[in-house]
Amino acid sequence: MRIAILSHIRHPIAPPFMGGMEAHSHSLASELAGRGHKVTLYASGDSVPPAGVRLRPIVAQHYDRVYPWHRFHGTDALNAHLDQAFAAILPELAAGQYDIIHNNSLHRYPPRLARQAGVPMLTSLHVPPFDTLRRAVHASGADWCRFTVCSEHQRQLWSDGAGDRFTHVAPNGIDTALWQFRPEGDGSAVWFGRITPNKGTGDAVQAARVANLRLKIFGPIEHEDYFNETVRPWLGDTISYGGNLAPRDLAREVGRASVALFTPCWDEPFGLAAIEAMSCGVPVAAYDRGAVSEVVTEGCGVLADSNDVRSLSKAVLQARHLARGTVRDLVLRRYDLSRMVDRYEDLYRQCQAARTAPADAIRFPPWELPDIGFQRPVEETRLGV
Repeated sequence: MRIAILSHIRHPIAPPFMGGMEAHSHSLASELAGRGHKVTLYASGDSVPPAGVRLRPIVAQHYDRVYPWHRFHGTDALNAHLDQAFAAILPELAAGQYDIIHNNSLHRYPPRLARQAGVPMLTSLHVPPFDTLRRAVHASGADWCRFTVCSEHQRQLWSDGAGDRFTHVAPNGIDTALWQFRPEGDGSAVWFGRITPNKGTGDAVQAARVANLRLKIFGPIEHEDYFNETVRPWLGDTISYGGNLAPRDLAREVGRASVALFTPCWDEPFGLAAIEAMSCGVPVAAYDRGAVSEVVTEGCGVLADSNDVRSLSKAVLQARHLARGTVRDLVLRRYDLSRMVDRYEDLYRQCQAARTAPADAIRFPPWELPDIGFQRPVEETRLGV
């Protein structure tokens, strides 16, 4: 198949990854290309696609460099930048050069284009719903325009009742050969991910201190003030920060630990870091929030009350004694990358089959595509979103 993967443009799709969405797009492109598909990755121009994957830049560089999220989120300036970038590629996406488009962009234009123009598209919803995208999703569902969520919890959040038959649960998958099993830990704890308030790095630091365990922290510092306030003051012999590592180096460091802390302070859609640690055989102590209980199941980790450091410290001490082989086996059964892509390929075929239906079977909603080349933000009322 000729497949376009449409990514978001906040960060480059390049290792070391800023977070789970970047890792997802990169590993998906790699696996699809390895299966013989012709894959084009739509992303920022400073992305580094896997071998055999063509990069088609949406913008020259990722927008966080010019419009940092914490300063520009929700502003007219950033919205205009995003609207103009995604509007510019719509004619290309509608031209029929791809058999299927896998949309990871989190932008409202692509699913609306797919619904109106009959473009086969599968959109993966990696975040809790926000209003603009929710309206686009609920208006765009069709047999050729389907959606995936990564957990049952996410499915319920995105549900609108009428369009639910177009939404499918497809758990995230990882390269279990990269996240290799290690039969023993060194007694330490590990936390890894984007260092920002909704990831709860500071809570992990305090829980490790209460549990009297060494803690190693890895990941990009997305929120400098948060790092300086909740992590930096405790760095020393017991708490250490190792930077943002390439995937293979990170997997090696994670595998050395005896327990991983997973501390979402938001409505967690899935928990990619949790399954990466579990793939190494490392049991997880996690806040029970969002979809975490679907991923960190009994025998593989211990759940703590949300935002409760003392509860988390107790979970850490309990989880480190769980059988690492059991933890690894769960990931092999449920979350291997090949299982995720098998699921996606099946949904690709469903979207394609619907698109080849007679033209009079396709009904388009009354909304207007944005003008290509506009310089100002497109008004929501004009688009009907």
